[in-house]
Amino acid sequence: MKQMTAKEVETLLNEGKNLNIVDVREVAEVAEGKIPGAVNIPLGLLEFRMHELDKSKEYTLVCRSGGRSGQASQFLEGQGFNVINMSGGMLAWEGKLEK
Repeated sequence: MKQMTAKEVETLLNEGKNLNIVDVREVAEVAEGKIPGAVNIPLGLLEFRMHELDKSKEYTLVCRSGGRSGQASQFLEGQGFNVINMSGGMLAWEGKLEK
């Protein structure tokens, strides 16, 4: 499983890179703030909503601490998606938040 730190993700965004970020936290958690531009697909709904994702794109998966996004990464990799897990999750995120 590919991993990237929260700082690496923040640096790429600050450099103007267009990242496809999927936040797998629950809706109530995301309401407290998410990485700008991130799409929320809670882990429990990922299996049912993965048709919304494009296998030709790379996705960076985020959760609170990195555990759920790690599970999501393994699941999506098994389905043929190109994914990166953001280690440390939102607890390690020091960048801007969108509410």
